[in-house]
Amino acid sequence: MALDAPSSSFFSPWPDRLRHSAIILLAAGLALAVLVAFGELPLVRAATVFACIAAAALVPWRLHNVATSREEVRGITSPVETAAVSAIVAGMPDPAVLLDRAGRVIHLNAAAAQLAPALRKNELAQFALRSPEIIAALREAIATTEPRRATYLDHVPVDRWMELIITPVPVPTLFGGTEKCMLMTFHDQTPLRRVEEMRADFVANASHELRTPLAALSGFIDTLQGPAKDDAKARERFLGIMHTQATRMARLIDDLLSLSRVELSAHVRPDTLVDIVPIIRQVGDGLEPLARERQVTIDIQLPETPVAIAGDREELLRLFENLIENALKYGASGGRVIVSLGQAMSNEGMPEVRVMVRDFGPGIAPEHLPRLTERFYRVDVGDSRAQGGTGLGLSLVKHIVNRHRGRLLIESVPKQGATFTACFPQVKTAVAA
Repeated sequence: MALDAPSSSFFSPWPDRLRHSAIILLAAGLALAVLVAFGELPLVRAATVFACIAAAALVPWRLHNVATSREEVRGITSPVETAAVSAIVAGMPDPAVLLDRAGRVIHLNAAAAQLAPALRKNELAQFALRSPEIIAALREAIATTEPRRATYLDHVPVDRWMELIITPVPVPTLFGGTEKCMLMTFHDQTPLRRVEEMRADFVANASHELRTPLAALSGFIDTLQGPAKDDAKARERFLGIMHTQATRMARLIDDLLSLSRVELSAHVRPDTLVDIVPIIRQVGDGLEPLARERQVTIDIQLPETPVAIAGDREELLRLFENLIENALKYGASGGRVIVSLGQAMSNEGMPEVRVMVRDFGPGIAPEHLPRLTERFYRVDVGDSRAQGGTGLGLSLVKHIVNRHRGRLLIESVPKQGATFTACFPQVKTAVAA
């Protein structure tokens, strides 16, 4: 059967060729017949000429096949637009975009679509990537067909440092040649930047905060080794102070480590659904000894049904612990702390879950409110240190709320207490466990 296929395909177009060439053959036959009739051309020569004309009209010459193949090529997919190339780009872990020589998008993966939602296939990437650094690097790469790098700061949805690498990639064309395409890959440099910034902040601020307790410890050690070596009463008093200072240093270091972990993952939003009702109850129960010590009543007003948000359980524990503990320490004079949970609409009209911690203490002066969440900022430095504060609690709260794509509201009137409200985007899916 395989041997018959070529013969069949060879003879199958003959009726079509004969039909298309009928007029040519008829005209040629009549002209030659007239020439033979008038004796202008011998019959043999006329037959030979007619045979040549028939062969030219009916035989499938190579020229016809080449023309046909070129017409068919127009409908063939370019090698760079094939599914295999698309799969390679889609499988890259970092955001990746493949452009043609003019800068139009050929392929992009899901990470790139999330990074720059304005990117569209067959459209110029320059219209979607508006950063001046990206546009300049892309233009240089297209003009020179050489690799280019650029670093830029992306402000949406949170600040992220990104590195762009543009690599020319030779790809085959339809007719056996090559063409340079541009592969753009984006690398998130935020963790490295965060580490550098935290290192600088640690040297500048932590060293200052640690200097006082370290000096106290060193002085007491010298005293215990010298003049108070045999004084049991002084030894007990000094050891108590040393324990307090050591605890303060340990808490400061713990807060710094917690803050660094939150900042390193600030651009990664938690996606685990958690019920915050038992988390708040757990924090309230854990702070009952401190409340009794300060003679403060904790009034927890929570719904009986679960309230789900997308969050990190450990970070939420730390957030509510800081807010309620601050209210117990700095608002103790009011004798009462209210912790409530409600739902409201944000300024953008989106539903959100709100956890409010209100105290009835001395309140906070208006000039201090904008700076409360700064690192190591204190309204009263002496009182804060006496209470065992590190100056990092509200900064940690702010970073945790930001990572959860929420917001922190602070309201206070002097002598009327203060209210700290942590707002989180509401989710519709119920908590499974």
